Amino acid sequence: MTFPVVGMVGGGQLARMTHEAGIPLGIRFKLLSDTAQDSAAQVVNDVVVGDYRDLDTLRRFAEGCDVITFDHEHVPTEHLRALEADGIPVRPGPDALVHAQDKGVMRARLAELGVPAPRNRIVSGPKDVAAFAAEGAGSGDGSATGNSDGNGFPVVLKTVRGGYDGKGVWVVRGADDPTAAEPFKAGVPVLAEEKVDFARELAANVVRSPHGQAVAYPVVESIQVDGVCDTVIAPAPELAEDAAVRAQEMALRVAHELGVVGHLAVELFETRDGRLLVNELAMRPHNSGHWTQDGAVTSQFANHVRAVLDLPLGDPRCRERWTVMANVLGGDYPDMYSAYVHCMARDPQLKIHMYGKDVKPGRKVGHVNVYGDDLADVRERAAHAAGYLRGTIVE
Repeated sequence: MTFPVVGMVGGGQLARMTHEAGIPLGIRFKLLSDTAQDSAAQVVNDVVVGDYRDLDTLRRFAEGCDVITFDHEHVPTEHLRALEADGIPVRPGPDALVHAQDKGVMRARLAELGVPAPRNRIVSGPKDVAAFAAEGAGSGDGSATGNSDGNGFPVVLKTVRGGYDGKGVWVVRGADDPTAAEPFKAGVPVLAEEKVDFARELAANVVRSPHGQAVAYPVVESIQVDGVCDTVIAPAPELAEDAAVRAQEMALRVAHELGVVGHLAVELFETRDGRLLVNELAMRPHNSGHWTQDGAVTSQFANHVRAVLDLPLGDPRCRERWTVMANVLGGDYPDMYSAYVHCMARDPQLKIHMYGKDVKPGRKVGHVNVYGDDLADVRERAAHAAGYLRGTIVE
């Protein structure tokens, strides 16, 4: 029996953890990485160092791969179409992935499907931004979110491609705000959105296979700090069952309608009046699903591998009542390994996942998972471990 080879484009921590999930299944991985020192390149045996933006490099890399998948959405869409024309399975395919690559395309398609989202429009300059804001002032049509100063501001501006973790995002607070000019300096399309007055952020994670089997993980609460995911709570506390089902059904429908193969994360705003609005889409394993490594029967990474190979999907249910994931960010304390003794001795159930990255302030270098029956206790344990590893907690 010959086991398949999964070609993973991108050498970050998502590729590293996806590779780990494939090891028990005997799945072989081939990696296209920017450098030999990238997170996944440290652990995958078969590594090609090259530029994913170069079609010839992608074609050479794809030789010997049974399927191509990704740990980021940045491969040019036309290159993916060329690989498909060469007969190479690409999952998710370019027709689906473009909705995670381009926020303008995503917003237009979700509008066609009637999927609720913040009011939005492509804008070409600060005057367009002011006009967009004015249209939302006191509209009374149900789209306003109560977060306006009366003239439709603040407005959120996003570059349609390339933004992540708060990058490529600006908040404009008035017509005279100089921030309104910043996004247009790069010469790329810009999406304007109303700034939603949300109660919290949620994420609905689903996985879909080529033959249409799909599973939905419990909806989680995602807590952001300075535009970066800090903590994920699974399942989302005090989320009404009908709202949780609505979020899962929305994510499953989006995956079906867009033809997603693999993992799809649908990031959501829960508004103060109980609506769910789609914020972002990610078609790869996602930070909001890292808790599944230790808290679910089948992790997002294992199910992504199964999906791209069209294997039967695994059970997405929780193993424990609560699981909390806390990201470990780099700080002024570079020697995280020496902190292991304290963290492991204090909490023998703690699960530490490190990415092999150099420690830099604010950089995601790992995460911890903690689980149990008492949510307050689980949250405290996760926050303490992440803080101690970072060096912000010293006892």
